[in-house]
Amino acid sequence: MVDDDDPRSFASPACFLHEIDPVYAGLADPPDMAAWADINRWRTSERQRLIAERLAVPVEVRTAAGEAIAARVLAEIGDVDGRVVSAYWPFRGEPDLRPLMREIVRLGGRTALPVVVEKGLPLEFHSWQAGQPLTRGVWGIAVPAEKRPCIPDVVIAPVVGYDDACYRLGYGGGFFDRTLAAMQARPKVVGVGYSAAKLSTIHPQKHDIPMDLVVTEAGTARR
Repeated sequence: MVDDDDPRSFASPACFLHEIDPVYAGLADPPDMAAWADINRWRTSERQRLIAERLAVPVEVRTAAGEAIAARVLAEIGDVDGRVVSAYWPFRGEPDLRPLMREIVRLGGRTALPVVVEKGLPLEFHSWQAGQPLTRGVWGIAVPAEKRPCIPDVVIAPVVGYDDACYRLGYGGGFFDRTLAAMQARPKVVGVGYSAAKLSTIHPQKHDIPMDLVVTEAGTARR
């Protein structure tokens, strides 16, 4: 059995480039590199703190929170019949939405997982549902064994942290923002996380793209 709290297991984040230079990440140069360096160090520290705190929460508490989050997300999405919903493989204490993916399929929807193609490039989305084979992709991330690219109507993205403006603190690779920026038609973007992950601000930069809403076990924040 795969341990979802084991960094070596299948993961949703693209990589652990916590202190990546924004140029290397394929993002635009921020106007003030000194300010970016300070913000980047702060984000790295907050990222480590928030991950450690959620891993310290008992598994049964996280499981209950994940169930509450899944119910809220499904209510926010609405009718899924004929729609494509991209979720993720849970990693290091993230809400486990695999049961939600099964429910979406039962209700007539299609599900997908994000796939890292290469550093500096946007993610791809490939159709996948429970029971279909997985393989390890770039950085050991779980990806569908069969390549079936699709365009999601809804993208569910896990957050390490978030703020009231629905900006997302992720794992530092920049893949989420790069992917949204490259999509011709923006999908509905739903961030998911625990209420304890809320920050007063993530100090968004010009390359950061806000989500439409963030769903936690305690409620929903809207942009």
